[in-house]
Amino acid sequence: MTESKQTIPVDGHASDDAEQALADEQSRPDGHGESTPGASAPGGEGGHTGDDAAELQGDLDELGQLAAKRDEYLALAQRTQADFENYRKRVARESALAQERGVAKLAKELLPAIDNLERAIVEIAVATGETGETGQDPLLGGVRLVLSELTGALARVGIESFSPGGETFDPTQHEAIATVPQPPEGGAQSGTVVEVYQPGYRLGESIIRPARVVVAA
Repeated sequence: MTESKQTIPVDGHASDDAEQALADEQSRPDGHGESTPGASAPGGEGGHTGDDAAELQGDLDELGQLAAKRDEYLALAQRTQADFENYRKRVARESALAQERGVAKLAKELLPAIDNLERAIVEIAVATGETGETGQDPLLGGVRLVLSELTGALARVGIESFSPGGETFDPTQHEAIATVPQPPEGGAQSGTVVEVYQPGYRLGESIIRPARVVVAA
């Protein structure tokens, strides 16, 4: 029987070669060696993707909050503008009503003077025999001039007189001081104004003073 012989390395070169071979074996790409440099690992490039998504979501949330605040401020501005427009219209309406009330009050103070001037014109015309509009009497002419100036001033602020002779009696605009029976033939229809005792005055649709009239019975 032949005795086996074991070679004993004289120096360390053989051992170094064995360690190198073992390192090469472990580095082969067969799944038994160490991980390659490009493999993903926690905390590597894969971790950056999650951070970017979170940052993007944060930006989107911030944009959403800014859009909500923008809509809130826009709605507030629109409400403020609407309130101001309503306030402006209300002030303009109240100012117009106040002005109208002031004009009507002044007119009521002047109407008795106008009535007296009209009666004076009638009396002077009867006394002088001048019934036309172009009389030569200076007093009559002066009274007519004053009356014309007063009625013109009232007309310039929107006040006009009305004489409803021949119209149907309207209690909202006329004041009946008497009724007159009418003959069966040729008489006025019942409820018709047959005589105007005193003209009325109005400002737009508002009646400052109703016309005083005589109505057919």
